[in-house]
Amino acid sequence: MNYEVTIGLEVHVQLKTNSKMFCGCGTQAGAEPNTQVCPGCLGYPGTLPSLNREAVRLGAMAGMLLDCDIAPVSKFDRKSYFYPDVSKNYQTTQLTYPICLGGHLDVTTEDGRTRRIGITRIHLEEDVAKSIHHAGFSGVDFNRCGVPLIELVTEPEITSPAEAVAFLHALRQLLVYADVGECNLEMGNMRCDANISLRPAGQKKLGTKTEIKNLNTFKGVQAALEYEIDRQAGVLASGGHIIQETRRWDSETGVTEAMRSKEDAVDYRYFPDPDLLPVVITPEQLEEWRAMLPERPAARRRRMMEEYGIPEYDAGVLAAERPIADFFEAVARACGNGKAASNWIMTEVLRLLADSGRTIGTCALSPAALAELITLVGKGTINQPTAKALLDEIFEQGGDVRKLVAARGLAQVGDRDAIAGWVRQVLEANPGPVADFKAGKKAAATFLMGQVMKLSRGKADPRLANEEVARQLAESGA
Repeated sequence: MNYEVTIGLEVHVQLKTNSKMFCGCGTQAGAEPNTQVCPGCLGYPGTLPSLNREAVRLGAMAGMLLDCDIAPVSKFDRKSYFYPDVSKNYQTTQLTYPICLGGHLDVTTEDGRTRRIGITRIHLEEDVAKSIHHAGFSGVDFNRCGVPLIELVTEPEITSPAEAVAFLHALRQLLVYADVGECNLEMGNMRCDANISLRPAGQKKLGTKTEIKNLNTFKGVQAALEYEIDRQAGVLASGGHIIQETRRWDSETGVTEAMRSKEDAVDYRYFPDPDLLPVVITPEQLEEWRAMLPERPAARRRRMMEEYGIPEYDAGVLAAERPIADFFEAVARACGNGKAASNWIMTEVLRLLADSGRTIGTCALSPAALAELITLVGKGTINQPTAKALLDEIFEQGGDVRKLVAARGLAQVGDRDAIAGWVRQVLEANPGPVADFKAGKKAAATFLMGQVMKLSRGKADPRLANEEVARQLAESGA
């Protein structure tokens, strides 16, 4: 039997704030366990919450990026449950009156189609602590407890694991672009739970869903959903019934395991938080925040193609990350050659970033320096090999390109007589490769050309040097 897959995602994103949702404790990742805590976030009696206004702004901006309706009034509720990582025995969240409703996100599928995935809601809440399991015992790190979150819930209309991953990629890019959150799954500041059900093809009623937790990589999301599809299809095909439950993805074994029966809202005994006033967002405040939204990646990609004359592929790569896009535009404006800027960044700069593990913001290379390098190559002042060697240096140490070229005598030599002299020296010093060339081994000319560049310390004009090598070889009877 053929089955239709229905997937809905619940995505938790830590907001990029300096302090927690309801207290002044820091949110720095990687701190020693239980060093960023206070009586407030630990739920000591007599403490009262104080709402982080920056978290409200970031939550509203996330909603605006996704074309949600931003509620003028939202409220907080207490979600009661009794786990070791919940110090207060409840989590402060939003149930009845969330900050954002509706909205959508367009994703590109593997076959190139664009699908619009609906957003049910986005609500604010505080994170819980982190359970740490050792060989013989478990502990709890409360540093994360109280960190501001948004939880985004999609409509149940994602139709494949690949589509779910495409949604997460698109969401991450959008939120990182707007500096809403860092959205690093492996660091835990973006986490995803997936609800999935199967139904016979053509049936309108949705099947019984299971929830999958512990999805901390994009690859893990896809693998867990694919496994669960196969598992549920097997159960249904054998005449069994799917149980509504929460399952845990085990990345080592590649299977989902039953954790507990799936709770409903009534099981959490929600009630309005008596210690927190409603959150009021005025139209004026909303417009101020809307003006702070960045240009969206898709729009920026289209503009960069038109403004700088670069191909669609280049624009897609460069616009994918905001710091890289900003860097490219600064270089392109400074050197006046968008295609050259694109070529250098995509081939050389991205290579250096990958090899060094750095970001464009932490390396020493400035847009002005790269623009100057591109300009000097375009004018023929320095050649390509010299420029690449200089780029490697200024990427690490910075520096003024023109001063470095002048101080080291790196300017390209275009004097034919000088180049002819270097070629004569190389041919006289390498009779073997000359003989190989005469014998039909054309690759010998490449070797000889390399020796010319070495003798000239990379300063010979490569075009003129190639011409001169070919001319002198021909004159020698080769």
